[in-house]
Amino acid sequence: TLLFPSCSSTMVQSLNTKALLTLASVIRRPSLLVPHVSLDNVSQLNYSALKERCGIRAVVFDKDNTLTAPYGMVIHPDASRGLEDAKSVFGSSNVAIMSNSAGTLDDPEYEDAKRIEEALGIAVIRHNEKKPGGLDEVLGHFQIEDPAQLCMVGDRLLTDIVFGNLYGMLTVHTLPLCSGEDNSADNKVASVLRTVENKGLYGSWFGGRYLLSRKLEHKFWPGDSECPLKDGTSKES
Repeated sequence: TLLFPSCSSTMVQSLNTKALLTLASVIRRPSLLVPHVSLDNVSQLNYSALKERCGIRAVVFDKDNTLTAPYGMVIHPDASRGLEDAKSVFGSSNVAIMSNSAGTLDDPEYEDAKRIEEALGIAVIRHNEKKPGGLDEVLGHFQIEDPAQLCMVGDRLLTDIVFGNLYGMLTVHTLPLCSGEDNSADNKVASVLRTVENKGLYGSWFGGRYLLSRKLEHKFWPGDSECPLKDGTSKES
C-alpha cells in the first residue's frame, strides 16, 4: 500500500522549453530567482496577512514537493494546515494549483488534474505552456487583471519563483517536502536542478548572499520588516 497514492503512470513530463528560454532573462536579471519570502513549508505562511496587508486576492500553489509528495494524490502532513488556512482565508475558488505535470498537455485528458481536484478540493489550472509560462491561463482562471494580486508558492526557483517574479507576483519559496526514499518518485532532472538552485541561492558563498540582498520589490507588500509573512510573526496594523 502506498502512503501517498500516485498520479497516473501514463503521464510523462516533457521538456520544459519555456524554462530553458527564460534562462537568458535570468542571466540578465538574476534577482528573478530570489523569492520575496522563504519558508520551510506552506504551513508557515500567514495567509491572513497576505490578504489583509499585501493586496493578494488569490494563491497559486505548485503541487509536487509543495503540497504533496512527487506525483502524489494526498496532501503531505507538513502542508495540510497551510492548504486549509489558504482555503479558509481566501475561499477555495481563490486557491489553485499550477503544476508542470497535472493540467498540462503531458496529462492525457487531464485525468490527473481531475483526480487531484477531487482529492485536495481546489482547482488545477489547465495550461499549455509550462512555468514560467502560462500567465494568461492563471489570470483568466481567477478573473484577475493585475498579477501583483497573486501569490505564487512553490519549491522551484527556476520555474515557480521566476514565473511569479517575471510578472510582479508576490513569491514564496518552500523547501521540498520529501527527501531520500520518500522523494524517489520525483522527476530526476527536476530533483538535480532543485538542489543546484537551492545551494546556489542559500549556500554560504558571496554570490548567494549578494542575490538575497537584491530581492525585487512587490507592488503592495511593504517588506519583511513591516509585514513579516512567516506565520506567528506578523505585526498588527
